[in-house]
Amino acid sequence: MELRPYQQEAKTAVFNEWEQGHDKTLLVLPTGTGKTIVFAKVSEECVRRGKRVLILAHRGELLEQAADKILSATGLGCSVEKAEQSCIGSWYRITVGSVQTLMTEKRLSRFSKDYFDNIIIDEAHHCISDSYQRILNYFAEAQVLGVTATPDRGDMKNLGQVFDSLAYEYTLPKAIKEGYLSPIKAVTIPLKIDMTGVATQAGDYKAADIDTALDPYLEAIAGEMMNYCKDRKTVVFLPLIKTSQKFRDILNSKGFRAAEVNGNSDDRAQVLADFDKGVYNVLCNSMLLTEGWDCPSVDCVIVLRPTKVRSLYCQMVGRGTRLAPGKDHLLLLDFLWHTERHELCRPAHLICQNEEVAQKMTANIAEAGCPVDIEEAEQQASEDVVAEREAALAKQLAEMKKRKRALVDPLQFEMSIQAEDLSSYVPAFGWEMSPPSAKQVQALEKLGIYPDQIDNAGKAQKLLDRLDKRRSAGLTTPKQIRLLEKYGFQHVGNWMFDDANSMISRIAALGWNQIPKGIDPKTYVPKG
Repeated sequence: MELRPYQQEAKTAVFNEWEQGHDKTLLVLPTGTGKTIVFAKVSEECVRRGKRVLILAHRGELLEQAADKILSATGLGCSVEKAEQSCIGSWYRITVGSVQTLMTEKRLSRFSKDYFDNIIIDEAHHCISDSYQRILNYFAEAQVLGVTATPDRGDMKNLGQVFDSLAYEYTLPKAIKEGYLSPIKAVTIPLKIDMTGVATQAGDYKAADIDTALDPYLEAIAGEMMNYCKDRKTVVFLPLIKTSQKFRDILNSKGFRAAEVNGNSDDRAQVLADFDKGVYNVLCNSMLLTEGWDCPSVDCVIVLRPTKVRSLYCQMVGRGTRLAPGKDHLLLLDFLWHTERHELCRPAHLICQNEEVAQKMTANIAEAGCPVDIEEAEQQASEDVVAEREAALAKQLAEMKKRKRALVDPLQFEMSIQAEDLSSYVPAFGWEMSPPSAKQVQALEKLGIYPDQIDNAGKAQKLLDRLDKRRSAGLTTPKQIRLLEKYGFQHVGNWMFDDANSMISRIAALGWNQIPKGIDPKTYVPKG
């Protein structure tokens, strides 16, 4: 099976990390972009090199899918470490293993500690739990690959405690842009659902409390679905099985062909098959279908199980992001969840790396009142936030006029060069979170950046790398930017070094007290 370009890049990146001594590395691929294929090919290469591989997952369906995919993609069979089945004595070099089985001391003691050379963790956002850690600590010398659809570095703060590096990340917007996933349109339904009384348990909203808060709105939600979902294949996620069943009945009373599945459903496989064939047009579930189930023809997702956990939200929406004939986009219905704090995952959090942009995007979608492409909405929100920041910065700089400083404020520099990745940077791994080193501080000062507002080594390194790239590209220095913006020139960060140097020389020739004749700093663009 031939890998797509990004899949090949991901595979290569994993082995590069391992070869550089990063024994625990992470791979981030959105739901629907073939992460199982990638780790199947990684496993194949490990076997080719004479290694023994363990693939860990927390659910039986995921183990079966992994074994099937490895067989179809590579021709290699897998042994199984689950319940009564064991890989010990098997000829196969790849084992798919259940975490629940392997975590026990009795089971682990059957293996030598160097039995597995490589461990691959499917749905790696689960690996922070004690059960996974017990296995990883036992096979401490193994090289580890974690694979997850977690969409942003904010969620990866916790994963940074387990993994040494991020080998490769393929983003949802890039997958959509390159034609591997369906475009997503979000619409905010003007139905305000009060979540203020919902408690938190284990870091997320308590399902029973959500159920109580949601129940009074189910009829109204079904009514709103009449406006958007009549001709769509829709999956609805709900907090509890009883709510899922109740909502199915409400939908059927309104003319939908709705079905419900849960972990206790004896006919689950048949219901899912019938939904795939179009016998039903709405499928209700209580968090059963977040992982390990694919139905590409789904073109509408409704999340009625609000969550703070972005990886979980991404999994739910991911049930509808795959491509299918006749499907031009996924419709994501969002509601006006009323909470006391900005912790609830919304459509903006699928692609926004920055919470400020996410909040602006959420507000813009709500104001639109119709389905909005989330990529276009993110672009507009980013521009809005930059404009607001520039206005705030202008005010801040005006207040700082009397303070003469030889160095440039890092925020001013980032705004001038329009570096969203710098201004929204969030450290994820251990070394990134530590304070800037004395060497980094000295280098930043030498290059004209005021370092006191930079509180972590990761941000300091990103700035230094950017400054080095700008120097190599012949772009303006921080000091040139500061000086010319003081005279009112705009977007000096995009100028070439020589153009800035020429303008500074002309201003100097006029005694530093006037702009050369015929030049309007607000509109001036160097001819280059």
